[in-house]
Amino acid sequence: MAFTLIAADGGEIGESLCERERFEEVRAAKGRARERGVLLEVPRDVVAAAEMSAQAEHHTVPAAEIPRGMMGLDIGPKTVEEYARIVADAKTILWNGPMGVFELEPFSAGTRGVATAVAHAAAFSVVGGGDSLLAVKKAELTGAFDHLSTGGGASLEFLEGRALPGITILEDGP
Repeated sequence: MAFTLIAADGGEIGESLCERERFEEVRAAKGRARERGVLLEVPRDVVAAAEMSAQAEHHTVPAAEIPRGMMGLDIGPKTVEEYARIVADAKTILWNGPMGVFELEPFSAGTRGVATAVAHAAAFSVVGGGDSLLAVKKAELTGAFDHLSTGGGASLEFLEGRALPGITILEDGP
């Protein structure tokens, strides 16, 4: 998601995952966030490599200046520091999704850093989604959150106010 946000503003994202067909939607969402005074943070730096491999040579680069032939695979240390500062002041944290390819050690520091920051925040914290839960378990922080849920996407849809099929069928009855 971050690379779509960065590329929509003209950032160079190399071979990173991007949904270019959503640029107009991204620009509109950014405009609404600005109008409402909502903070919308994207990575300042990333750990980039030419391939998704534990053995790949990797470098920390500015998130909007990823060289061609490389892709962002984790957030960088400056971004971890900034995100930690933000969550330290939060009252409620809903975390859905790892920061990068946390399964591979060269790209796990960002997710581990954010998980640790959220775990130590005084906020009410909810972690949603299977990958997020796996990252929390890998960081040995499962007991540090107020709620853990495997329902990442469904949780977000619920917060958006969408009808969830599993709930709707219960409400409608036989």
